[in-house]
Amino acid sequence: MQEDTQYRRDKNSVTKRGRTKTPYLGRLNRVRKLLATHNQEGLLVTGLPNVRYLSGFEGSNGVLLIVMDDAVLYTDGRYAIQAHQQVCGVGVTVVNGRFLVGVVEDLKKRKIRNLAFEQNRLTFAEYQYFRQYFRRCRLKPLHQPVESQRVVKNPDEINRIRQSVDLNSRVFDNVCQRAKPEWSELLMAAEIEYEMRFLGATGIAFDTIIASGIRSALPHATPGQGLLSRNSPIVVDQGAILDGYVSDMTRMVCFGDPGNRFRELHRAVGEAQMAAKDAVKAGVKASTVDKRARKVLAKFGLDKAFMHSTGHGVGLEIHEPPRLGSAEDTRLSSGMVITIEPGVYVDGIGGVRVEDVVVVTPTGCEVLTKTPREIRVL
Repeated sequence: MQEDTQYRRDKNSVTKRGRTKTPYLGRLNRVRKLLATHNQEGLLVTGLPNVRYLSGFEGSNGVLLIVMDDAVLYTDGRYAIQAHQQVCGVGVTVVNGRFLVGVVEDLKKRKIRNLAFEQNRLTFAEYQYFRQYFRRCRLKPLHQPVESQRVVKNPDEINRIRQSVDLNSRVFDNVCQRAKPEWSELLMAAEIEYEMRFLGATGIAFDTIIASGIRSALPHATPGQGLLSRNSPIVVDQGAILDGYVSDMTRMVCFGDPGNRFRELHRAVGEAQMAAKDAVKAGVKASTVDKRARKVLAKFGLDKAFMHSTGHGVGLEIHEPPRLGSAEDTRLSSGMVITIEPGVYVDGIGGVRVEDVVVVTPTGCEVLTKTPREIRVL
């Protein structure tokens, strides 16, 4: 089908109609079905990962309007060329001047009377602005209208995550081969992040966590200037972004012998992770996976040392639904991609966390992370 290159011009914007391609058309139509169940004429998508998921746009400023017979991406002049190159199945409106003013003016012309928005993505200031200048329209908050689609990945998405996971593992191996106890935590984090870029990652999925010695008892420690401790646990938690999709892995490393106490902690976490993995399959509650891990840690007297959930979804973002927590009733579905990451943290001694990415299948799970789970002695 030939691309329609006609432009619609007014004083605030220029619009070009993009070419419809899968999978975006199917995703947009699923949103439209959701809107119909809520009696809404349209949805204003402001979360950038959701904008990308529905249109292909990767810029840092964009709002997507979805109505029953149309979809339009609004962005500013910095992304005019990029938007026209990337989007599929939606129009592009480049707003000149104040961005929200241009969006609201276009919405007014469409005479929309019932408009849904992402309640977890729209800021309060933006909501106030829409309420003030778009008074003839009733705004309805919806809880994760796009994330509910993203939770199950298609084969292409799973393959992209797999490639990100593989890159992340290569980064870990390469940095471990050259790591030295004279390094600081900050230097090791920098080496990991450099290696990601060197191997082709487009960025880091989150700030790399390097926590050595007793600081390993801090689940989300920020790397410091202190040197990597000898004969002490070192938590390495890292993730890369490749082609938009993220990876997440935690491993334990040590310069020398970590000692019997640490090995016992590591064994407990390893058994808890295995029990959690064995519980994963389509139809199982997320809470069941979490409880399996906690039951094993309780056997070691470490259940109170486990202070976070057993895992979370990954995809375009590092934390996506479902959350694998003790009170989560969500049932796992085939195609969900989740982390399994039990951990224990003992003040004054140190902590252990082991994390893999897995894909939920009808009968179990496929482990994407191939890096050995044993303590890496450097």
